[in-house]
Amino acid sequence: MIAMLYLGLDIGTSAVKAVIVDERETVLAESEQPLSLSRPGPGLSEQSADDWIGAIEAILTRWRAEQPALLAGVEGIGLSGQMHGSVCLDAEDRPLGPVMLWNDGRAAAEAAELNREHPELAWQLGVPAAPGFTAPKLLWLTRHQPALRARLKRVLLPKDFVRLWLTGEHVSEMSDAAGSWWLDQARRDWSDAALAATGVERSQVPRLIEGTEISGRLRPALASRLGFKPGIPVAGGAGDAMAGAIGIGTIADGAFLSIGTSGQFFVPGTDYRPLPDKFLHTFCHAVPGHWVQMAALLNGASCLAWAAGLVGEPIEKLLADVAAQPSGPGRVMFLPYLAGERTPHNDPEATGLFTGMTGGTGKADLIRAVLEGVAYSFADAAACLAEAGTELSEAAVIGGGARSALWVQILADVLGLRLKRYRGGEKGPAFGAARLARAAASGEPITAIATKPPILDVAEPRPELTQAYAEKVAAFRRLYQATRAAR
Repeated sequence: MIAMLYLGLDIGTSAVKAVIVDERETVLAESEQPLSLSRPGPGLSEQSADDWIGAIEAILTRWRAEQPALLAGVEGIGLSGQMHGSVCLDAEDRPLGPVMLWNDGRAAAEAAELNREHPELAWQLGVPAAPGFTAPKLLWLTRHQPALRARLKRVLLPKDFVRLWLTGEHVSEMSDAAGSWWLDQARRDWSDAALAATGVERSQVPRLIEGTEISGRLRPALASRLGFKPGIPVAGGAGDAMAGAIGIGTIADGAFLSIGTSGQFFVPGTDYRPLPDKFLHTFCHAVPGHWVQMAALLNGASCLAWAAGLVGEPIEKLLADVAAQPSGPGRVMFLPYLAGERTPHNDPEATGLFTGMTGGTGKADLIRAVLEGVAYSFADAAACLAEAGTELSEAAVIGGGARSALWVQILADVLGLRLKRYRGGEKGPAFGAARLARAAASGEPITAIATKPPILDVAEPRPELTQAYAEKVAAFRRLYQATRAAR
């Protein structure tokens, strides 16, 4: 019997990740290719769209040389990617310049203007406008680079630029389009009012499909060069948070925390229940007839990587040093807002801060503060979900940060939640993309494919530490308010 293979590609901020799985969901190959990030000024964050293509080609070329039969057996391709980025294309489908990413804050004034002049749209679009969303960036481009804006023919989201390279099609799907601030979430269609508010025409945005549908087929020349069968389907795919949900079987119920470069607290359902006042994102899921409530945190495992670089030691050693300390809150506190913050503050000007240091403060104290600071941000997210009527007793944890059992235990203690890690949970978005590829190629229902993986372990909250951390969470909130008042 010939195995049916499926490729999942996740276009992240720090790396492109790829997996190939068979119909039993055995991972036969996995790889990642690092990406560089440019910060040309305060609050700015950019990448080259061509770097995503180069990273994918590097992975696939390596696999073709080492395991050619794998690529030849692929029956479908699924895509996941960082959300909100604005890939502005000219008439020849070439990028007009670097891509402004999800954590780019330059469009703060434009986002505030959209919220001031169109407050009613937040209920239709699932959330107020934020600087990192695609729509305010287009308004910024019109105001600050009008000559470039005049050359714009189309705008795509990051993974959809990869789709264009693969298939030649201008297509997006509901979950990624949901984060553009142009999608009418309940109708699952572009909002003419939101497009008009930012001077964008329907001809300039991609055709919309569901994540489980076929968006196009692999171009023959590309298939021949990379070793694929010609014409294999490319699924609609998903934004990275929604692809992560598919990867751990979270479609209609359950909840999870994702600790990647950024962070998300994600709760799915079958109803559209917006709550824009708390800056919860209520977006379309990648599955037809499903939506999600999502608290979006702009700072996740990127804070740990930054701190490790700052002190000049490997993350693994630093985590071991923290684990050797007594459990419970550290004396040093860290505001993790290195890229501003979205939920619950919608504050692109928020910055990071260490406080509580003395002459005896060491590296492990700083790293503990970083782990706890990100956990306190997740506590803010949990409070927003509770105000929206979503009470939780347990959740899953995925993403690169989930590799650290120490960090997961700190999160469990801070949140007072039972936290599960799944086997392969760190591969979530790419694995979810492979599942969507299978759904599109085979016609199987995604609910039959997207089952929950085996549980790796469970972190139980320790009540005495949850109580101690509650005082720190309150102090964390006061610290943010004090820094905001001091600007």
